[in-house]
Amino acid sequence: MTETIITPELVELDVSPGADPEAVIRRLAGLVAAAGRAGSAEALAADALAREASAGTGVPGGVAIPHCRSETVAEPTLAFARLADPVDFSGPDGPADLVFLIAAPAGAGKAHLKILSKLARALVKPDFRARLRGAGTPADIVDAVAERIAGKPAASPATPAPPRPEPVDAGPATRITRIAAVTACPTGIAHTYMAADSLAQAAADAEGVELTVETQGSSSTAVLDPAVIAAADAVIFATDVGVRDRGRFAGKPVVESGVKRAINEPAAMIAEAVAAAADPGAHRVAADSGAADPAAAEAGGPGGLGWGKRIQQAVMTGVSYMVPFVAAAGLLIALGFLFGDYDVTRVAQAVVADHTLWDLPGHDVAVDGELVTVRREGLALYLGAVLFTTGQAGMGVIVAILSAFIAFGLAGRPGIAPGFIGGAISATIGAGFLGGLVTGIVAGLIALGLASARVPRWLGSLMPVVIIPLLASAGVGLLMFLLLGRPLTSLMEGLESWLGSLSGGSAALLGVIVGLMMCADMGGPINKAAYLFATAGLSTGDAASMRVMAAVMAAGMVPPLAMALASALRPRLFTPAERENGKAGWLLGASFISEGAIPFAAADPLRVIPSMMAGGAVTGALSMAFGAASHAPHGGVFVFFAIDGFGWWLLAIAAGTVVGATAVSLLKHLRPGAAADPGVADATAAAAAPAGAGT
Repeated sequence: MTETIITPELVELDVSPGADPEAVIRRLAGLVAAAGRAGSAEALAADALAREASAGTGVPGGVAIPHCRSETVAEPTLAFARLADPVDFSGPDGPADLVFLIAAPAGAGKAHLKILSKLARALVKPDFRARLRGAGTPADIVDAVAERIAGKPAASPATPAPPRPEPVDAGPATRITRIAAVTACPTGIAHTYMAADSLAQAAADAEGVELTVETQGSSSTAVLDPAVIAAADAVIFATDVGVRDRGRFAGKPVVESGVKRAINEPAAMIAEAVAAAADPGAHRVAADSGAADPAAAEAGGPGGLGWGKRIQQAVMTGVSYMVPFVAAAGLLIALGFLFGDYDVTRVAQAVVADHTLWDLPGHDVAVDGELVTVRREGLALYLGAVLFTTGQAGMGVIVAILSAFIAFGLAGRPGIAPGFIGGAISATIGAGFLGGLVTGIVAGLIALGLASARVPRWLGSLMPVVIIPLLASAGVGLLMFLLLGRPLTSLMEGLESWLGSLSGGSAALLGVIVGLMMCADMGGPINKAAYLFATAGLSTGDAASMRVMAAVMAAGMVPPLAMALASALRPRLFTPAERENGKAGWLLGASFISEGAIPFAAADPLRVIPSMMAGGAVTGALSMAFGAASHAPHGGVFVFFAIDGFGWWLLAIAAGTVVGATAVSLLKHLRPGAAADPGVADATAAAAAPAGAGT
């Protein structure tokens, strides 16, 4: 595969396809399609541009590496253009004149990362860049690239391949530190992959480092080969949730942090991992505590993290596992309303219990001995009742799921049973999600303590499947019924009463608070805290919680929409890469993916984040004031059928989007800086006008 990954037909020298990344990417996509390696140049370009919109692919040395996985690509391919007129790919040292397009098939995750890492490591070498700039023919480019990414010279049609030189022992100076890394965030949509890319680039910049990353994302996990883990000198865990199958890394020196540190300080984490590899006293991933199943040690030992961070990660793990249950159950309830009208809440149990598909009820349905007149008849009512009842069943286990996977995040699989039982107790006595949070943490800590106990070998196999679940479940039950249950129930009842009493100004104030939280870090801990508050409240089924859910989702949609609007109306204030990000922001915002605004916030946090918070506060306040309510925890505008007062809800989003876009445009206009388009800044400077003046 590596010998044919690039051919002379995939190379162009000293061309000028256009002044922005889109034109260059489309030109290279056309080369890939013309070579028969992609079914559609347009589809490949669209996938590469979508990746480019999430973060510019410029790297040091005047180089850009746009890349993507695409269904239209037949085999891993490199296309290359040496530009006569450099183009800005948001690189750290200006426009790029050397551009590689890495096109990988949709399922070729490992090949994609391997090619990207090898090519990135090569591109940091000045001699390699000089060879690319001095190449006289496309065949020279093919030979230069093949030597670097394939590990051997490749014979091109124009140039015979020289023999591979014998390896030379360069001594200790050439020692390679091999690092295995895992990145994961609660949603697995943006931070997971941004962290992986940042670490890969930092490793490429470092001398003598080989990095392999496992991204534990929402769509798939590129699982590390056991041989890679065995050969690793150190491990990096950049996660906001528990690491899946943590026991695989037992005994390895480890550096741990939240996922955002890997985005912001990747070079520091690489350096710490290199130092840990050479330090006999470094923190290490805890070995399995006598459990028969290696996954029982997934939560591991301290590994350098404090208890506060470990508990935070465990809570985020619980949230990430709870969200699919909330989403499925909430949407099923909403579909029940769609098919059966709102009378379905009164008749669902009677319809499902007393009738079948072949014995459908008539216009009137008996409920508690009385005939209830409904607005839907026959099949529609029955279907709505089934969907509503199924959704209610899902909502009934949400607190238990939250508690179970918080415990799982702390203690691995032995924590699931006591956590689930503790959550079920919380739901039974009315302690709700507050009780679920507490029981999950308590069950996880008890299970973790039991797992660390030294026991005879014959008892070890029983610990994770019998002893730990039994004792931890009994402990959680005793604590809840004897000590914690009543106070937690009182707190939950007080919270529900307070939410139910909100109206007018008090409701708007709550909307302001959750709106500010949703936009403060766009996917970080503050955002997730507001989201947990909203989604957990859905399990109660009361109208007040659904209004909070609508406000949270609406506010979370504002940042990408506001930046899309601002970059469209005032393009001079943004770089070409930011304008591409803005185009993607429309869909990301409409889908309730707040992370779509992260590239803007990372580049200009002092102006972008306060502006987005202002827009989110307006949207949250208006959504609460209008009384919009959402039965679904995710989906944005695409779950319109699950949102009461949908028109007013859209108006709240539009208002916040305009406020956010206006605020960020005004701040950039009053204080123009590095974020302004360099070309426009030069032109406007000649006219003694500030960058970005006018539209």
